[in-house]
Amino acid sequence: MTLTWHQLRDLKTQEFTEAAAAWADVSTRADAGRDRISVGMIKSLEDQKGVSAAAARDRLRRVDRNFDFIHTECGLVRTTLNSLAHELAEEQVRLKAALEDASARGFTVHPDGSVQYPPGGENFLTKEPAPGGSVRGVDKPLYLQGADTHPLGKAPFPTNANPNHGLAQEIATRILDVMKAAQGVDSRFTQALHRLKAPEGLDVTEATWADAAGDAAVVRKEAADYLRDTIPEGSSPADRSSWWKGLSDDQRAELLATYPDVIGNLDGVPSEVRDEANRDNLQMLIGKLSEQSDEKSQTQLAGMRSIDDQLRNPGPKDPPMYLLGIGDQGGGRAIVAYGNPDTSRNVSAYIPGLGTALDPEFARNDLTRARDTAIGARIHDGSSASIVWLGYDAPQLPAARVIDNTDVMFKEHAEKGAPAYNQFMAGISATNQNPDPHVTAIGHSYGSLTVGQAALQSGGIPGVDDIVLVGSPGTGAQRADQLGVGKDHVFVGASDHDPVSMAPNKVQSGAMQVGAGAGAVAGGVAGSVLGPLGSVGGALIGGAAGGVHGFLVGDAVTDDSQNYFGTDPARREFGAKRFLVDDGPLPVIEGQGPMDAHSNYFNPNKDAMSADNIALVVSGKSDKIVTEEHR
Repeated sequence: MTLTWHQLRDLKTQEFTEAAAAWADVSTRADAGRDRISVGMIKSLEDQKGVSAAAARDRLRRVDRNFDFIHTECGLVRTTLNSLAHELAEEQVRLKAALEDASARGFTVHPDGSVQYPPGGENFLTKEPAPGGSVRGVDKPLYLQGADTHPLGKAPFPTNANPNHGLAQEIATRILDVMKAAQGVDSRFTQALHRLKAPEGLDVTEATWADAAGDAAVVRKEAADYLRDTIPEGSSPADRSSWWKGLSDDQRAELLATYPDVIGNLDGVPSEVRDEANRDNLQMLIGKLSEQSDEKSQTQLAGMRSIDDQLRNPGPKDPPMYLLGIGDQGGGRAIVAYGNPDTSRNVSAYIPGLGTALDPEFARNDLTRARDTAIGARIHDGSSASIVWLGYDAPQLPAARVIDNTDVMFKEHAEKGAPAYNQFMAGISATNQNPDPHVTAIGHSYGSLTVGQAALQSGGIPGVDDIVLVGSPGTGAQRADQLGVGKDHVFVGASDHDPVSMAPNKVQSGAMQVGAGAGAVAGGVAGSVLGPLGSVGGALIGGAAGGVHGFLVGDAVTDDSQNYFGTDPARREFGAKRFLVDDGPLPVIEGQGPMDAHSNYFNPNKDAMSADNIALVVSGKSDKIVTEEHR
């Protein structure tokens, strides 16, 4: 049935908002039910063994997913109804203004929207009174919309001697415009609400979440003016924090339901809020990617499924997990914390490097590094949290084309990632509840270059007290005191069997083609296979395969205090504190591959000394680290 002007005039928009509030209550109750199941019931069964306990956990997890879906979909219904009320209220205001103008002039508005007007004026020729009449609204060309848009700069010459005719025509056209807009609103939101239906039986699968992602996209499109413009995406993290604090509970809940991807990745929003938003967004992303068959989507899907599994099934002794960011742009985005970064006195944020992307390896290895760092730091200070930050596209090796492997030779990825990292760290500073939190920036591999580039930006890394660099090819700085925290607060872990921390500078990289050749001879077949990867393959990989010998040849050519990106952080000339690490196996010769020693720094089982040194810095007890001589 077509919406009439009588219905629009008499519409009680508060009935929509009251219905929205009821749906919001259902959404909130579902969220609370989800928490009771995941935090209470499932957790209480973790230590129980046997078939019955396993079956109970599986059923509870299914109920947990169902409550999660109900929470999301009911939240979308709420936003749809609120947005509908908002848009119809605007058209109602316009309609009532037109009706009031008609009444003030003694005009009558008929049910079909036409306007009847009384006699007035006089006929130009006969001098008789001009009769009244009735007019309908018309779709006006621009030049008839007023003198300001008339091509001659004036209103058109009237064609009816009765001045009421033109006034009635204008009011009728306003009513027509209003009703077209209102009917469009009614149609759009009717279609949106029809989408928001649960599948029969409520068996929530990845396909269900794919459908929910489509629902969210539709609701966001319809609610764009109502909600999206209220989010201060262009503001500083500190301003966003103030904005979020100033919202009502209802406003927050509505934003979380409609824009979990935006709120979950918005620096300056509290960690618990980001976690809630990102867990919902993660389900939608899994649903979306499950319907795509390309390699990138499937790789990211596998990584997200692994993160989801870890969030749902944490280890009994693990610090609580917080999903602070998730996305499928570029190589993928994921930010995971172990421990609450807002309540912890000590917070570290680690950037992974070379070859990192959102895939199962990241979900397995890099999350483990952050977890181990948090566990280690909590031994020294229980109020510690550790974050892995994949908020940029790290260079990938090996790439499909040899020429693409040169990505790691350049600062471009690090320069692009540095501002995003600084924004994130500013957000941590804005939301941490301690008067003077101790914050550590950690960079591993190419991630240490990203940390270095972030530190070299104006003002340095917001809130950071200490910097830890492990397996570093350099920071872009020549000295530690250029990184903004003072040289005594820059700490370096560098295995002499780690090919990345022994990477050459740009002068050496050309000479390293000779070095890689010598390395290939020393390393045998492995060096000869990896050496052809090109200059970077020769420097980072081919040289590694041949052992340290390849690098020593390169070092003989030029200043050995330099590595690829500025001064080698492990050198005395850089001025940082070098902490003791286990050198690990020689590349290929003693290990499983060329990069074994590059991957052990955070691992308490393979390099307990390095892991504990990192934990000491993170917990604010850097005076207790065990140091070693510089290179």
